[in-house]
Formats: sequence, C-alpha cells, structure tokens
Amino acid sequence: MAGTDIEKKSLEAHVELCAERYNSLEEKLTNLEVRMDKVETHLVDIKTALSNQDSSQYRTLITIGTTIIGVLITGLITLGVHIATK
Repeated sequence: MAGTDIEKKSLEAHVELCAERYNSLEEKLTNLEVRMDKVETHLVDIKTALSNQDSSQYRTLITIGTTIIGVLITGLITLGVHIATK
C-alpha cells in the first residue's frame, strides 16, 4: 500500500512504479513463454514415443497373427492330404 500512497502524491513516482510493474510483468511473460515452449517440446516427444510404441505393438500383433494363421493353414493342408491318402 505504500506504493499507492506515494503514487497519489507524485505523478513521477506513479510513472516509475508503473514502468517497474510492466517490466516485471514482461519478464514473467517471457519466462512463461520459455516454459510453455519446453512443455510443448516435451509433449511432442511424448506423442512421438507413444506413436512409435503403438506401431511397434501393432507390428508384433500382426506378426503373431500371421504366424498363427500360417500354422493353421499348414495344419489344414496336412490334415486334408492325410485324409485324402487314406
């Protein structure tokens, strides 16, 4: 409250205090911008990591599924040949 009492008595003091306030706000906004840029970079990295992890899991599932289907088809062909030759 001391700042406001001085400002009421002197326009020059008001101007100087406002300049300090604006400089402080500008510095805080600059710091916030830097921090937000870092957060954005981390989010992009996380998204990329999750994307790569998902595609890796899908590849594994596709490989396992293809192998199982191949084994089943081979088993059916073997069974069919065995039954046909008896």
